[in-house]
Amino acid sequence: MKAARKSEATRNHILSVGRDMVLTGGFGGVGLKALLERCCVPKGSFYYYFSSKEVFGCCLLQDYVDDYLQRMDALFALPESGGAKLMRFWSAWLEDDNSNGIADRCLVVKLAAEISDLSEDMRAILDDGVTQLVGRVAQLLEEGAADGSLRAQADPKSIAGILYAQWLGAAVLAKLSKSKTPLQQALSDTRARLEP
Repeated sequence: MKAARKSEATRNHILSVGRDMVLTGGFGGVGLKALLERCCVPKGSFYYYFSSKEVFGCCLLQDYVDDYLQRMDALFALPESGGAKLMRFWSAWLEDDNSNGIADRCLVVKLAAEISDLSEDMRAILDDGVTQLVGRVAQLLEEGAADGSLRAQADPKSIAGILYAQWLGAAVLAKLSKSKTPLQQALSDTRARLEP
């Protein structure tokens, strides 16, 4: 039992360090040698946890998607109106407890274009994560319309997709300009669109 916990801890450590490295260097820019040196894990041991770099990438992305959706669910479980929860989610793109916004640590922002042509499996994991995220945003649009905190939308799922696309684009522009202005503009536009 203790060996299984140590094995899981090592696997999680590789994924955590890998996430940080991918956020700065992209998936293609992360070499296994550098990753394993940073993790203090022998190269042969890597293949005990992941049969290939692509499998590592799939696990990294699935772990990221699961973590992101769990954090969203915790946020959305707060005893607030649908509108307050949704605005809290968008505001988190700008900053959180570490004063780095979600957009700064978003693997969708960092990897979507890179992996779309690199790995079908990795692309599918991110795409499914985005679909689930958009579904949760649509639920909040409906909840906010029902409790009066948001303007009712004829097609909440479509609007949720449009909002996410706007925010994803703003996050890319924020990275490019090294400025939060695009995200602040997205927040202002989102409020103007949705306020009752």
